[in-house]
Amino acid sequence: MKIAQIAPLYEDIPPKLYGGTERVVANLCDSLCDLGHDVVLFAAAGARTKARLIAAREEALRLDLNPLKSECGAHLTMLHEVRKLAAEFDVLHFHTDLLHFSLFEAHAHRMVTTLHGRLDITDVQRTLERWPSFGLVSISDSQRAPVPKANWLATVKHGVAPETYQPPVNPKGSYLAFLGRISPEKRADVAIRIARQAGMPLKIAAKVDQADAAYFESVVRPLLDDPLVEFVGEIGDAEKSEFLGNASALLFPISWPEPFGLVMIESMACGTPVIAWNCGSVPEVVDPGITGFIVESEEQALVAIRQARELSRRRIRTVFERRFAARAMAEAYVQVYERVRQSKRDYVRLAS
Repeated sequence: MKIAQIAPLYEDIPPKLYGGTERVVANLCDSLCDLGHDVVLFAAAGARTKARLIAAREEALRLDLNPLKSECGAHLTMLHEVRKLAAEFDVLHFHTDLLHFSLFEAHAHRMVTTLHGRLDITDVQRTLERWPSFGLVSISDSQRAPVPKANWLATVKHGVAPETYQPPVNPKGSYLAFLGRISPEKRADVAIRIARQAGMPLKIAAKVDQADAAYFESVVRPLLDDPLVEFVGEIGDAEKSEFLGNASALLFPISWPEPFGLVMIESMACGTPVIAWNCGSVPEVVDPGITGFIVESEEQALVAIRQARELSRRRIRTVFERRFAARAMAEAYVQVYERVRQSKRDYVRLAS
């Protein structure tokens, strides 16, 4: 099957540091190639991929230090190139949110759009109502809740390459970990408060977006003076095995409808249990008492920290390999592509 993967241009493929969607696209492309498919990736130059790359920009937007740049313009230019080559592909798989809808109405019957963000937003709902012919993939069932009548093809859980994460042979388990992005909905401040109450060190490896700078400065930075708290900053894949693998548990104290939460499966890949709040996708990712615990309060989190020491780290890794390996994600998408190809044949037959 010849498949086009259209990635956002914000980060490298895969990202050098923080980045969720781009990391998923990188894993998907490589796994589809391993399965024998002909994959073409539209992304920024410099992507490290087994797919054939068509570079839409000289570098990822985040890495471009020129302040005079247009994110919208960059994506529209890439989508124009995709449309010129659209006839060459059996399936076009978009990861660019909703940006492509108005440009690809004529190709909707052979397209897949994975929505990676939250959907409880007025303009998102209106857009999906305006273009109902585009087949959609959710990354968790809970993500669909605001738009249950949208044109859903499937839910495909994220996956990452097992070989990227190597659990330590003798994990130290001497601290708690927080990984991801500093933002009000990710609640790094709650993670710090829990670590203090538990009397355990907390290491924070996280990105601070400009949009969240005020929250970081006013809420989080004052808490970093505590000797139990270490702010590491952003880390890449090469550092995650050690950072996550040597943690006693990953704290995931979210307060928003998380569409998936890639960091949870990265932690599992390192054999480290996850202690997560019961929001969004969490019940679909964490197996309570096996790969971690789902909690409703800080008091429950403190109990879970003690219980997490009893979980089998080897079993956590095994569950990850079965449920969230990149190959499992790619195989699930192949089933979606086959459905789209069949609907394309039906579309052509009815139109002729």
